[in-house]
Amino acid sequence: MFKDDFAWGVATSSYQIEGAFDEDGKGLSVWDVFTEEGKCFGRHTGEVACDHYHRFKEDIKLMKELGVKAYRFSLSWPRILPDGVGKVNQKGIDFYNELIDCLLENGIEPYITLFHWDYPYELEKKGNWSNPDSPKWFLEYAEVVFKEFADRVKHFITFNEPQCFIGLAYDKGEHAPGLKCLKRDLVLKMHNVMLAHGLTVKAFRKLVPDGKIGYAPCGDVAMPLTDSKEDIEAARKRYFDVTANNLTGNVAWWSDPIMLGTYPEDTEAFRLYGKYLPKSYKEDLKIISEPIDFYCQNIYTGSRVRAAGDGYEYVKHSVDMPYTAIGWAITPKNLYWGPKFLYERYKKPIIISENGIACNDFIALDGKVHDQSRSDFIGLHLNELETAIDEGIDVAGYMYWSFMDNFEWAYGYSKRFGLVYVNYETMERIPKDSFYWYQNLIKNNGRNLSESFK
Repeated sequence: MFKDDFAWGVATSSYQIEGAFDEDGKGLSVWDVFTEEGKCFGRHTGEVACDHYHRFKEDIKLMKELGVKAYRFSLSWPRILPDGVGKVNQKGIDFYNELIDCLLENGIEPYITLFHWDYPYELEKKGNWSNPDSPKWFLEYAEVVFKEFADRVKHFITFNEPQCFIGLAYDKGEHAPGLKCLKRDLVLKMHNVMLAHGLTVKAFRKLVPDGKIGYAPCGDVAMPLTDSKEDIEAARKRYFDVTANNLTGNVAWWSDPIMLGTYPEDTEAFRLYGKYLPKSYKEDLKIISEPIDFYCQNIYTGSRVRAAGDGYEYVKHSVDMPYTAIGWAITPKNLYWGPKFLYERYKKPIIISENGIACNDFIALDGKVHDQSRSDFIGLHLNELETAIDEGIDVAGYMYWSFMDNFEWAYGYSKRFGLVYVNYETMERIPKDSFYWYQNLIKNNGRNLSESFK
């Protein structure tokens, strides 16, 4: 069963909801520039998004009604430091101070993510994560955040999904700034991100001695086809494998250095591309592996795996496999096997920092949004998560993605993940049926979860 202090929450990110992209001294981010040139679905941009910058009090009132214990949100780096480094924008600080105070006044614990993809454009022009000074740039930003907000905020997360803001942005070219780099450059960027993380954790211990800090990567879960020992070991091996064609999108390359102090040297990708690491990388690993307090994982879907010789092989999903509106297979057992494999390997409390479903939501004739499939999705996944907890996996929280519909990156506003429907023409907020379902679940600390399956 879920612990009494389980962190039931919701999650968002700054660029996806705030809007006010050029107000009150904010600098440009790579997403501001990327979307300006029509790179996303429908030429959509985050210039207004959900207008959370002006409506945050209304949104927090809804969070209070929902009953969440925790709210995971990110800060806009260029809203705080318009040039990425140097002069601090006081109006940006004031906005987040008001937001934090409003959360606390409503009994909601803030979980701040330092970076959720809106990289300062001024630093992009200086070479982004390939620049040897990039870890120091991030450290400067993080220290400003700790000094300004850590008197009230005690939970921080360094990076959200580096697999995406490096992999999709600099490898696949699908996200801002839309580049396709050589493996040599990608390896350096990846290393510098993790070095920035380590330097930040080290500074955090000095500046926020009473706080807790974590890290939020992602990755589709490898699930065993059967409960046989062989299939379970095959799935575990696949989950932490790093192949030549999956350098930027895996779990182990992004987490082993931070959690274990070593790169996954027994993988194909390391044998091919490890040579591109800086000569100082083994010394850097001592910083990169500064101990964190909790390990987050964003989990949405999974794939089936079975044993094949000494290795593994994928098994296709059945023809009746259900899919979300964004095209991801619905595989609830990923919230059992993912936390289990991660906890056994890294031995830190787990927070599911994102889990959710895109549905084809619309306002019905009665003026409401009926999304039974979202409630079922959450219930099915949490049922598996509770099973993992009952077997001894230390899971400290669950953050549904997302609190409200928002700008879904390359998909623009075409995909809706929220518990709250946003009318982008009027900015009206309409709590969906799933909002009230989750509200009831939180109220009962998940004890009524099994009733969802009767």
